[in-house]
Amino acid sequence: MKRFFDLISSIFGLLLASPILLPVMFLVWKQDGNSPFYVASRVGKDERLFKMVKLRSMVINADKSGVSSTAEDDNRITAVGNLIRKFKLDELPQLWNVFKGDMSLVGPRPNTEEGAGFYTLVEKKILDVRPGITDFSSIVFSDEGNIIAGS
Repeated sequence: MKRFFDLISSIFGLLLASPILLPVMFLVWKQDGNSPFYVASRVGKDERLFKMVKLRSMVINADKSGVSSTAEDDNRITAVGNLIRKFKLDELPQLWNVFKGDMSLVGPRPNTEEGAGFYTLVEKKILDVRPGITDFSSIVFSDEGNIIAGS
């Protein structure tokens, strides 16, 4: 039943978000001529890797800098990226991952393969369920960029 709800919700979500997503995608592309998407490998259910899609809010290859968290004042964030982050639009393309079945609307946030490699046996149990667009910690730490600003 949860999968059916995720499927229907992702279809409607993508349709409803498209009038916002399409112009923002154009703005991201217009600023530097590169893809408006950030596609990253993440560990999903049953430890399977999948490609998570987000709207790109940073310069190309920002993930190659070795910095794993992003402060609100990070100089890798583009002008359009600040707008995207302010309104949390970067997460909307993950509805595509929900549609495909890689993710769920609610579930533990997916980690990188490197990060998941540090999980203990107990922590690995979160890989028994589909990762989600949102979870408890995403709500509690929704202002993470502010928290680590200046770091």
